[in-house]
Amino acid sequence: MPATSTNAPRSGIPDSAMNPAMISRDGDAARFDLSRGSVRQLNQWLHRDLHSSGVRRVEIMHPNGMHNLAVGLVADVDVDIRGHAGYFLAGMNQQARVTVHGNVGWSVAENIISGVVRVRGNASECAAASGHGGLVVIEGDASSRCGISMKGCDIVVGGSVGHVSAFMAQAGRLVVCGNAGAGLGDSLYEAVIYVRGKIHGLGADAREEPMTDADRAALGELLAKADISHPTSEFKRVASARSLYHWNSDTNQHY
Repeated sequence: MPATSTNAPRSGIPDSAMNPAMISRDGDAARFDLSRGSVRQLNQWLHRDLHSSGVRRVEIMHPNGMHNLAVGLVADVDVDIRGHAGYFLAGMNQQARVTVHGNVGWSVAENIISGVVRVRGNASECAAASGHGGLVVIEGDASSRCGISMKGCDIVVGGSVGHVSAFMAQAGRLVVCGNAGAGLGDSLYEAVIYVRGKIHGLGADAREEPMTDADRAALGELLAKADISHPTSEFKRVASARSLYHWNSDTNQHY
């Protein structure tokens, strides 16, 4: 996409679409440069003007670790972020396909509803926390609490995850192609975890279970969607033992 335009008025672009951070517009593609405008201006355009603009592809240059990029998107659009991003990237995402060509900070794709968020590098803590749907792919490693309290999203991590990942995960699937830290799946509900590498410790009420044909089929589909290739036979399944579903007074009020 050529970066030939400037902030001057351009034919065919409504006034409301003008934005200091927009540096070019070419058909259904727009490019933003965050060295020339603020995150607030970018997000305001994505929320207010994107739908009427005809733009279906957005490229964001010079993110430089800034926080809250592309938060709250509700649009069928491809967003490419060229560089490292900070906290809360693509939170509450719906429909959009957001790709970060770098690393991200805390809470990427928090509360994701649908769409795809892909990180081509590593992610810090709480990746895809409380996600309700959609797919989150971390091609590198994810830090602690990956998928904490997930409620239906799918997460595929190409590397390893830190401690207490999938804590209180209620629904959805977490795939870990590397190793998992201590406390994996603590207090799980109906979410399922697949781990290819070493598990450094299971959390309360989490247990390893046999892989079924349905598990292998579901896992193979998830890996294909994530564009990550590993034999499904190399993975272990972790799920809830369901002993914490109900308070048990016979244990003297202790779990």
